Amino acid sequence: MSNEAKKLIANNKKAYHDFFIEETYECGICLVGTEVKSLRQGRCSIKEAYVRIENGEINILQMHIPPYEKGNIFNRDPLRPRKLLMHKSEINKLLGKIKEQGYTLVPTEVYFTKGKVKVMVGLAKGKKLYDKRADIAKKDQKREAQRDFKVRNLG
Repeated sequence: MSNEAKKLIANNKKAYHDFFIEETYECGICLVGTEVKSLRQGRCSIKEAYVRIENGEINILQMHIPPYEKGNIFNRDPLRPRKLLMHKSEINKLLGKIKEQGYTLVPTEVYFTKGKVKVMVGLAKGKKLYDKRADIAKKDQKREAQRDFKVRNLG
């Protein structure tokens, strides 16, 4: 995927803060025309979104795509559930992991690749409060090290 152009629309930083993302899967998404036009303008929010598997289908819920300004009667509900496109075997594999090991599915990115809208779904395990504190401490240490390195090289 490194040689393909990938235009990021939305990134879910909160998912990386609240969960350990163990595996990621790329999915297509069923959209209508005005939703795609709104996404081309870079308007999307997946901060509160989550993924559910029901009746052998995988859906993303609470993904906010605002209505397209120039659309009229063709605009849909911004928070409607949208179907994700994955192979049945991948869905069954994810369903087994979710039921057995206490994992959950969270959307991590929405992006365009080759003119198609894709959603990156992460298989995630929840973090405890002390894990979050440890991550914040690591980020602070890394930031301090970068700052010291920059100061040493300039002066």
